[in-house]
Amino acid sequence: MAIVDDHQIVIDGLKSLLDGHDGFSVAIECTSPVQMLEELKKTPVDILLTDVMMPVMNGAELASAVRKQFPQIKILALSMSGQGDVVNRMIEEADISGYVVKNIGKKDLVYALEKIASGGLYFTDEILAEMSRASEMQKVNEEVNLSAREIEVVKLIEKEYSNKLIADTLFLSERTVETHRKNIFRKTKTNSVIGLIKYAYEHKLIEQQRL
Repeated sequence: MAIVDDHQIVIDGLKSLLDGHDGFSVAIECTSPVQMLEELKKTPVDILLTDVMMPVMNGAELASAVRKQFPQIKILALSMSGQGDVVNRMIEEADISGYVVKNIGKKDLVYALEKIASGGLYFTDEILAEMSRASEMQKVNEEVNLSAREIEVVKLIEKEYSNKLIADTLFLSERTVETHRKNIFRKTKTNSVIGLIKYAYEHKLIEQQRL
């Protein structure tokens, strides 16, 4: 199998969880998704375990490229949280076989890999719930004509992120974030952050936190 994550410590942790398991061996490991595509041309593997949030090329883009170039490889996505919209997109564009969060334990990781290796799928109930919620939100998003990226920006605006922090979080330029903000205000017909957040709550674009 192959593992790609932009943090070597995560790769080392995953390898540690798989240490001693005869069914899986790590043939390729790297911190660059671009490099991973090159390595896959040299070394055949059955499963690719990929991080979702990576600079230059994110996990969704890598998974899509792998699906086109190496359709025999089964893909297991790894993320800090279960982002339903991301999971849905990766299923649609890359036909991924599973999705796990980074706090997964050894038993669950091995089970997920075994299930995928045998041709099955691995999505926890929590991930399935997030996928369903994201699908419902997407329907609403289409009604208000906001893109998935614009929704991500709205969520970060609600968290009081500055343009720079939004840019850093989403790997965008500040100018691109400014353009997204202008488009969001125009599409939602709001002219203040408070108005935008109120609109987002009312249209269920984001979930209102309850104390």
